[in-house]
Amino acid sequence: MPELPEVETVRAGLERWVVGRRIVSVEVHGERTLRRHLLGPADFMGRLSGRKVIAARRRGKYLWLPLDDGATLLAHLGMSGQFLALACDSPVAPHLRARFRFDDGGPELRFHDQRTFGGLALADEGVTVDGVPLELRHVAPDPLEPAFDPAAFSAALRRRRTGVKRAILDQTLISGVGNIYADEALWRAKLHYARATDRLRRAEVDRLLEGILVVLREAIAAGGTSFDALYVAVNGESGWFDRSLEVYGRDDQPCSRCGTPIVREHFTNRSSYRCPKCQPRPNSGRW
Repeated sequence: MPELPEVETVRAGLERWVVGRRIVSVEVHGERTLRRHLLGPADFMGRLSGRKVIAARRRGKYLWLPLDDGATLLAHLGMSGQFLALACDSPVAPHLRARFRFDDGGPELRFHDQRTFGGLALADEGVTVDGVPLELRHVAPDPLEPAFDPAAFSAALRRRRTGVKRAILDQTLISGVGNIYADEALWRAKLHYARATDRLRRAEVDRLLEGILVVLREAIAAGGTSFDALYVAVNGESGWFDRSLEVYGRDDQPCSRCGTPIVREHFTNRSSYRCPKCQPRPNSGRW
């Protein structure tokens, strides 16, 4: 699933290709794309027609496009959602879910979603004090935005009684961090994914947060991580951060810090990657 760096790359592409343009027509294909828009496709398409996109914003893994009538187009990419700026006469892909045309006759915006876990919706309930749509108020600030409070995050993390990786994957605690970047940040912080959060020292939490910030910024600079064709930027380009991964997907390869082979271990319904020497298992065994 795309994580913060991939979604931020898409947001930047939407800012370049869509912001300031007026929508003249919308097509929607498939029921699942609008499952969160309870008023249905006709309402969605009708209300978007004639509206100008005034910004492209993100919190964690969520995107939204404020419109000139006060409404907001919400988007989540799910596992395979893609926004692509394409010429109007470009061939239609099999997994096209929505199509936005603009009054300037320039490239149209298409939303593709092979696995259909992504979705679009219109919202007009207003925004929170930090400008986030009310529909997303349950999502915690991500570490790259001004609303993020490192001290509050540290205190909340240490109040939890769980493993540190489980905690940082919780989007109500800190948003935008998924499995890939959690493993990369934990490697940088020299922490095992099962370390109990209520036993973390403040210095370890600071090290963890620094690791999260470093890996997210580096991944954004690289356009995110593309393992296959399901994630690409709005212009169709792949990200190249996979070349800089230290542990994720590198089982049996040497740790760049100490040379110990990286291990892959079962973690809930997915995998975790770590260096056994740099990130030793906690003695207590408690999550």
